[in-house]
Amino acid sequence: MRPGQPLMEDLPGMRVFVTGATGHLGRAAVRAFVEAGCTTAVLVRPDRERGASLPEWPELTVIGGDLHDVAAFAPALHAFAPDVVVHLAWFGVGNGLHDDPRQVHQNLTGSLELLEASASAGARTFVGLGSQAEYGLPGGVLTEELLLEPITLYGAVKASVGLVGARLASSLGLRFVWLRLLATYGPFDDPRHLIPFVIDEYLAGRVPELTAGEQLWDYLYVDDAARALVRVAQSQRAQGIFNLASGTSRTVASVVTAIRDLIGPELPLGLGARPYASNQIMRLEADISRLSGATGWAPTTTLEAGLVQTLAWHRAQHSAAGQAGPHSLF
Repeated sequence: MRPGQPLMEDLPGMRVFVTGATGHLGRAAVRAFVEAGCTTAVLVRPDRERGASLPEWPELTVIGGDLHDVAAFAPALHAFAPDVVVHLAWFGVGNGLHDDPRQVHQNLTGSLELLEASASAGARTFVGLGSQAEYGLPGGVLTEELLLEPITLYGAVKASVGLVGARLASSLGLRFVWLRLLATYGPFDDPRHLIPFVIDEYLAGRVPELTAGEQLWDYLYVDDAARALVRVAQSQRAQGIFNLASGTSRTVASVVTAIRDLIGPELPLGLGARPYASNQIMRLEADISRLSGATGWAPTTTLEAGLVQTLAWHRAQHSAAGQAGPHSLF
């Protein structure tokens, strides 16, 4: 069943192909494109069960395949004939894989081959998802003009795909957009990330063990990020590199406190239980004026409202799994 309220104005007739559609942002993006009136196709690995990960919408076409072998699904991509390709798939997003050599072997070549296949299939626009990791250890507000100094293979390969992809797209006649994402949160987020980790620990009856929480971080609700993808696909003026974020930062301590207060104001916070990592980012905030100016997009979900929705989703997941609920805490 399709959700009732559209996330964006209709974009009837646009044909959109999405990779990474079963991920955290991918799920929200697919919903946003379908609800905007787009004919949408998604790339799903053969080992993924479609029914467990994607809605049964008649507007949705599933193409089986993997970025390891773009040539294998290229005929299906040609048959779908996308106007826009939105590339969200990426191996090794988790911190434990940020310096894995597979960052190069499984992401760089596949992403560039996908770009070439997209042009061959008739696409006019290619939208890729970059990362704040391209900047390295920022000391202030991120702007698109900053020197790139990635400190991980993950960040270096993201930067490589963005830079090489832009030149390749230009030679192929494609509009190329590279969105450097800071941090999203919401349903289906990686449980190792801060917000889902803190929620899951509290719902399981444990106190999360955290740093002192002095970091200033920017969090964007996943549906707002999905709306940005739709805006970029729609806006012909959007070309090149853009930061994708909420544009404001909050201390980690205040975010944790907000989550705790929603679950049980009497519960301990767990702040200061572990030291900062040697490469800890203490400020993560971006200037989003370039993206807003090119597309008219702006985030609409406050952190407080997004946390309420995120907590409701986690509670439903815990309830379905038969885990401890909030009434059994301590």
